[in-house]
Formats: sequence, structure tokens, C-alpha cells
Amino acid sequence: MATVSSTTNTTNTASTTNGVYENPNAILDKDSFLKLLLVELQYQDPTEPMDSEKILTQTSQLATLESSENIASTMDELVTRLNSQLDTGVLNAIGKMASIGYNAVALDDGKASFEVYFPSEIQSGTLVISDSDGNTVKTVNLETQAGKSGVLAFNWDGYSDDGELLSDGYYSVDATYLDADGEIQETQFGVYPVESVRYEDGQTYVKLGSSYVSLEYITDFY
Repeated sequence: MATVSSTTNTTNTASTTNGVYENPNAILDKDSFLKLLLVELQYQDPTEPMDSEKILTQTSQLATLESSENIASTMDELVTRLNSQLDTGVLNAIGKMASIGYNAVALDDGKASFEVYFPSEIQSGTLVISDSDGNTVKTVNLETQAGKSGVLAFNWDGYSDDGELLSDGYYSVDATYLDADGEIQETQFGVYPVESVRYEDGQTYVKLGSSYVSLEYITDFY
């Protein structure tokens, strides 16, 4: 009686050495399963042949295995297509506005650096920093930013208008200003134009201001 050992290699395909099937990972694909069934039929005892019910059961198992592999292959293809469509959608967002869904900056060790997007040229105005209760703790006159627009950088030393060093935490940032035409404009931290898209290690990053932000943190494009 021939000896049959069943396993697959790293690509789930059985190999043959000197007529003996070898499968280091002990995982059967549909081809290996069929080969085993044929070998089993070939070496069965003629006086006690395999009954038809057992053959039908194994054939059914083969069909189930093949169906599962087809479904897995189809799902992989679907995921690939969806990811491709998503990437295309992100590329179409270049030039649009994107929001990270909040306007809070982190004060850490008495320091906070952040960027705010001003869609039109600043004539005058005020940037307001508020605590979690909505109380204004710091106001910044925008006179030094007059004539500027776009993404502007700010640094905050953590002190309030009263000269108190505030506790580390999250503080919201909003700005109200007059543009060059004397119209009132409002803006806030966390909303920026999409400048470019980068792909790295299977992840998609969107450039907002001077930083690249993972797509998972973007809540809205408009």
C-alpha cells in the first residue's frame, strides 16, 4: 500500500517528491483534496470498496472548499477595487476644503503651536482661545497678520489674558476678522484646503497646512 502524506507549501499547492505528496503547512487546497480522493480510490480494498455515501460526502466537501476559495478571491478583488475608488476620490478632493471635525489644540507643558486657515486677506481682527467650558482665556490681536491670508502659524505660551499659566489640556481656537473689502469673516482651527495626497505603507495621507494627516482623521470634504 502506498503511503500518502497531505500538506501544502506556502502557496497552498501540494508538491510531489518520489510519488509522495508533501505539504509542510498541513493545509489542503482544492487540488490537493482532489488528488487525495483519487489516490484513496486507487488504493482502496477491492473487497471493501468505499461506499457511495462517503464519496458523495468528500465530493461535497471539495465543492464547499472550492466555493469558499472563489468567495475569498472575489472579496479580495472587491476590496482592491473599493480601495482604488477611495484613492481616486481623495485625489479629487485636492483643492477642496477638509475638516478634522474639531477646533481644539493641545496645550502641552505650557506650549501650543497650531495653524489656522484664513481664506481671505486679513485687514484686522481677533483670534480667540477658549477653555472646555467655552470661556475665553486668551485673545490675540491679528494686526501683525494684516495683509496676509492662507494658512498662518501661531504659538501660544499657555498664559491667559490675566497672566495666569493655564493647565495643560485642550483649548478651542476661533478667529473673527475683517477682510480687505471690510467684510466680516470667521474661521477656526481644524479646517484647511487640501493641498496634496500622499500614499505610504498602504495608508493615505492628506496635506492640510504644513502637515500630512491620515485620511482616517478627516471627517468631511467640501
